[in-house]
Amino acid sequence: MYDQTEAAERHTWLGVTYRTIVGGPGAPVSVTECEMPPLSGPPRHVHHAEDETFVVLSGAVEIWDEGVTRLLKAGEAATVMRGREHTYRVPADGPARTLVILTPGGFEGFFSDMARGQFRIPEDVAAIEESAARHNLSFTGPPL
Repeated sequence: MYDQTEAAERHTWLGVTYRTIVGGPGAPVSVTECEMPPLSGPPRHVHHAEDETFVVLSGAVEIWDEGVTRLLKAGEAATVMRGREHTYRVPADGPARTLVILTPGGFEGFFSDMARGQFRIPEDVAAIEESAARHNLSFTGPPL
């Protein structure tokens, strides 16, 4: 068994609340519950070392994966394989609640970094990109 140092921590950044259920340094998987307001979502990005699965618990989430857009509703899921450019957005009639599952674990540290620093966009882009690089993440374009 490994030490789940990030588990059960709740963080909020840019209106999104993240609660890591399973995770921590060296974890084989991370599971983070996300509560997201309408129209929230990150810029396009690539996870270089993790596969990312979205499970929609309530509401809906629009997933964009290398030019293909799919609307996921409560009870649906989708996986984006590592190395693929993607993003997601909660529709205007949100909010949404999801589980974000990353394999292997460790990426949940990015959520913690962002919430602890309360980084602003665009003012704190350098700090955001530094954390992203440490977590095998590259930003590639605008949000949806």
